[in-house]
Amino acid sequence: MYLFLQTAVTQEPHFPYASVGSLVLGFIAAVTIGSIAWYNSKRPVGWEDKERPNIVPDIEKEQTPGL
Repeated sequence: MYLFLQTAVTQEPHFPYASVGSLVLGFIAAVTIGSIAWYNSKRPVGWEDKERPNIVPDIEKEQTPGL
């Protein structure tokens, strides 16, 4: 019992680097993918004549008959 109490007291809290790192990478990926999707979507009112940034790739839509 003494050993259990001693290890519980001497352990220092650690920072969850892996969790924070995956959250940061996930946020960056979501912002990047969302920005590409937004730029490739229909332009909002007032943005119809604005040019697409060079870093955003063009995505061609498939034309389905009847739609």
